[in-house]
Amino acid sequence: MMGKNKSGPPKAPGKSRKAEPSRDFAKPTSVGLLFLKAMQADGSATTYQPKQIIFRQGDPAHAVHYIVSGKIKLTVVSEQGKEAVIAMLQHGEFFGEGCIVGQPSRMASASATEKATVVRIEKAVMIRMLHKQPEVAERLTAFLLTRNIQIEADLVDQLFNSSERRLARLLLLLANFGKEGKMEKVLPSINQDVLAARVGTTRQRINFFMNKFRKLGFIEYDDTGLKVHTSLLNVIVHD
Repeated sequence: MMGKNKSGPPKAPGKSRKAEPSRDFAKPTSVGLLFLKAMQADGSATTYQPKQIIFRQGDPAHAVHYIVSGKIKLTVVSEQGKEAVIAMLQHGEFFGEGCIVGQPSRMASASATEKATVVRIEKAVMIRMLHKQPEVAERLTAFLLTRNIQIEADLVDQLFNSSERRLARLLLLLANFGKEGKMEKVLPSINQDVLAARVGTTRQRINFFMNKFRKLGFIEYDDTGLKVHTSLLNVIVHD
């Protein structure tokens, strides 16, 4: 049984680079526009470069973050220094929402996987928006329910599926399979270490399966990025 840790979760090591204040909101959604309007007197959006830290595990939790553009990953580090990727988020999604229910410190680190614009909404401002702006409350509630379903699916996936199937499912999710709109390139450049941490296996196994998927025509990748074909579903639906 783990003992009580008064100092909260361990902080991830290293220094954060200074982020760039931004006014370019990359065609934000209607909810994004509401956030930006609410932020006029309280702050502005910030642009982060790839690999730049937004907050670290163990930092005080005083705000919710909304992704206007780009992609963000959430990672946790154990006391032994082992890192795991617990979520990969994109535009229109939230992170850091635990502060709303009293979470005192960050349970994970957040960093950009590509250039990203993020709106920081202070806890008090977010709570006020949830009470006064039904569209914001509806959007956040839908997001949290969707994330809960995703977490349950991830648990089932981890318990019962092979690492090959877990990788195939992750690639399809990253390419927006099952969502409105067309499938897209996952990342300008895919990091196999990140995939390994997310799937729960070694980088060598990820490399083996990626090469296998490419030979079978399920995916294409080069220096410009990774393209996922719907045929990758064959890995999941067939034994």
